[in-house]
Amino acid sequence: MSISEATPVSNGALWTGRVLSAAVVLFMIFDGIIKLPPLDVVTQTMAQLGWPDDVGTARLLGVVGLISTALYAIPRTSVLGAILLTAYMGGAISTHVRIGNPLFSHTLFGVYLGIVLWGGLYLRDQRLRALIPFSR
Repeated sequence: MSISEATPVSNGALWTGRVLSAAVVLFMIFDGIIKLPPLDVVTQTMAQLGWPDDVGTARLLGVVGLISTALYAIPRTSVLGAILLTAYMGGAISTHVRIGNPLFSHTLFGVYLGIVLWGGLYLRDQRLRALIPFSR
């Protein structure tokens, strides 16, 4: 099936996809920006999660998250960005599993975000719908 043969999406579904994607982008921008300045709350939380409590590690994670988010927000690179953000969420999930955080509120948050991320992309990107055609 070529891209031109992909299932067309309604205007409402397209806008739903854009809104879902925008929610992910806004959350990830907040997540990345909060890690850039030397905030005690960030380094203390990282220490509680078993990460080094230095500003450099927090900044590195913030930059990786922001770059991945930018790639997701740009239509031409959105699939690459989604893959990178999925990997980023996988790291967060494994961190929460390792320290035994609550399943539904903490550990699966990355799964929830990933579902919204890929759902939004699926609704707004015809290339992805051509690659993964859900039939009735």
